[in-house]
Amino acid sequence: MEIKLLGPLVATANGTSIAPTATKPRQLLALLAISSAEGVTLPLLIEEIWGNDPPRSAATTLQTYILQLRRLLGDALGPDSAHHVKAVLATRFGGYLLNLRQGEVDVHEFERLAAAGRVALREGDPLAASRLLTRALSMWRGPALADVRLGRVLEIEVSRLTESRHGALENRITADLRLGRHAEVLGELTALVRQHPMNESLYNLYILALYRCGRPDDALRAYRELRRTLTDRLGLEPSPRLQRLHQAVLCSDPALDRLDRLEFAEFDNLAG
Repeated sequence: MEIKLLGPLVATANGTSIAPTATKPRQLLALLAISSAEGVTLPLLIEEIWGNDPPRSAATTLQTYILQLRRLLGDALGPDSAHHVKAVLATRFGGYLLNLRQGEVDVHEFERLAAAGRVALREGDPLAASRLLTRALSMWRGPALADVRLGRVLEIEVSRLTESRHGALENRITADLRLGRHAEVLGELTALVRQHPMNESLYNLYILALYRCGRPDDALRAYRELRRTLTDRLGLEPSPRLQRLHQAVLCSDPALDRLDRLEFAEFDNLAG
């Protein structure tokens, strides 16, 4: 099986689509796939699909949706698959469990690669980190569950995944900066700070990339731009970390051009 949630919903078995077209069964499949490692209880499924006002027939209707999913799965797997279908979409733990293997859900593969990339970056291997995080980010085809109606439970999951994507992107850019790829990431950072004008982590990377590209005036201008935005909208000054970076740029501190892990730590990890 293959289930993709990082974009529009795609679900196939033996090359045949098993994604329902109806709204509520699509929600059900999406939540089961995201939670395939531990399963989903009946109350949580009801909350996702009906919120605080479920009908009296909610549990019975859910059973009907499960039967629809099993029928789609059985059609894809073939006429002799009835027992296997109930093992794949099993009744467990007061709810249901979608039994999938590692790599069959893109969300789980993204999280595995992103975690490995974080570890590689933390352990001082930016080349491995960049490769792992690039692979993780390439799995995204648009906003998570772009064509699935989101109830309260899936909304939380999508918010979590969106934050994970942003974190993986920042880590990948950090790794690329540690590899000396400041010119390559500058255009990407320019777009990102326009999209997220109060994100200090992105501005930290952006200012550093500008400086390393021989543009200290633009780096200082970027700092002033962020400071103005923060003070106007929130009444806050930039963080001490960014203020130290600003001072380093003002002084043309040689540490800003050095790339090894030790020297990054010297300036409070200026690149992440």
